[in-house]
Amino acid sequence: MTLARTRLVAALATSILAIAPITAAQPAWSQTQAAAVKETPMAAAFAKASAAHDVPRDLLVALAYAETHLDGHKGEPSASNGYGVMHLVSNPTNHSLEKAAELTGLSADKLKTDDEANILGGAAVLRSLADKLGLGESARKDPGGWYRAVAQYGNASSPELARLYADAVYEQLGLGIDLRGIQVKPQEVTADRGEYADVRDLNARAGKQAGEPAESPVAVASADYPPAAWVAASSSNYRVSSRETSYNIDRVVIHVTQGSYAGTISWFQNPSAQVSAHYVVKSSNGAITQMVRDKDVAWHAGNSTYNNRSIGIEHEGWVNDPSWFTDAMYRASAALTRYLCDKYGIPKTRTGIIGHNEVPGATHTDPGSNWNWTTYMNYVTGGGGTPSWTTTVDNATSGQFTASANWGTSTYSSQRHGADYRFADPVAASDPAWYSATIPSAGTYTVEVWYPADPGYNSSAPYIVATSGGNQTVFVDQRSGGGAWRSIGTFSLNAGTYNVVGVSRWTSGTGYVIADAVRISRQ
Repeated sequence: MTLARTRLVAALATSILAIAPITAAQPAWSQTQAAAVKETPMAAAFAKASAAHDVPRDLLVALAYAETHLDGHKGEPSASNGYGVMHLVSNPTNHSLEKAAELTGLSADKLKTDDEANILGGAAVLRSLADKLGLGESARKDPGGWYRAVAQYGNASSPELARLYADAVYEQLGLGIDLRGIQVKPQEVTADRGEYADVRDLNARAGKQAGEPAESPVAVASADYPPAAWVAASSSNYRVSSRETSYNIDRVVIHVTQGSYAGTISWFQNPSAQVSAHYVVKSSNGAITQMVRDKDVAWHAGNSTYNNRSIGIEHEGWVNDPSWFTDAMYRASAALTRYLCDKYGIPKTRTGIIGHNEVPGATHTDPGSNWNWTTYMNYVTGGGGTPSWTTTVDNATSGQFTASANWGTSTYSSQRHGADYRFADPVAASDPAWYSATIPSAGTYTVEVWYPADPGYNSSAPYIVATSGGNQTVFVDQRSGGGAWRSIGTFSLNAGTYNVVGVSRWTSGTGYVIADAVRISRQ
């Protein structure tokens, strides 16, 4: 079988919490660093499982990170009854826990509670999927060759969700990982998506964009909240209604998924779940998927009266792990909640916006003590969300944008910022376009980028940020997500006037590299 090869790069990230920065020139790990990794019990467990089942170690770590942020949660199950660092599942439609027990000879109880056993079990399951796909010994050395096996590991309810799941894993290889004594160097991986290359990309901006061919597979936009994608929950998991005729909507209920974004969406599509929420929010970049129409009654609150009167919003993550609660998640969710409050006349107070734990008779503790209600409510009401300082630099800003004659000028896309934007072919040389700014004082700043998206634009555009600790590079897929400000992270910047953000041409990604506009802000 001939596999389509598609370049996967790091998606736009709004927080670099617990993620190693991508630098322009990655130094090799020192022997001291390598020794420190080996001394960590969990790192040793990943190395052992990788060797035992011939699974790339970094890929195994990335899969675990996407599932649990490398946290076994002391044997407590996820919402879909998954256990441990590798999220081995035992439910009516997914039996990866039982499969791991069969492959390793270890008991289910040990696989649930012991990190080393769980990691070994996850590696065994992943290898068995690769074997069924015919992945030979030489092909197993390439992390990109495991894409279809990773997609199947998540046991998604549709090809679109399988792609969403696998992309989240490979995204971490591009960003790098530094958490709980485990390190994965940032790396570019060419993934063999195979049959998943042609399914809808739920990470792509919903709706057709200017210049996109009609057959381009993109997400379907939500009818109730246009920035969200639409993926319907199983009809067995909610009740069709006619709110606000049948019931008034006067509450928003905040939940935490106790699982991953893709896994939660898949679980709500499973008829045996008997649960759902109206919206699900992704941790890393604040992407939102709607699964139940606002007019219908989702089963999320555990209280029929509150189900009838409320809209439920699930947030990717785990109650006891604050690393999931990123600024991107808070901002995106708060924008949704603000929209719902305005639409349905819900008070923008802690009377109208409550946690699942505040529902009468609730047995759940989410969103828990790690959820920052002060920050969230400030974003909902508009307070605390306005930067104390911000500057925008367009490619046409006089004296603040420089680029060589190799960069052309285009007005092709209606998604452009300002009158036009710049483009150049990728080459094995930096030749960056630079945006200069006057940073008022040393401190931490958010950097956002604007570019028009097009299938012919670059799959791995390198944005260089001149931080106080040296240049850091974040790779952005400019084929989707354009026509809006997209955060690429928060960085420490020195005071002064200098080239702060650059767009390099040095990439093995395909398509024109685009330089349009950047925005730098400080809260």
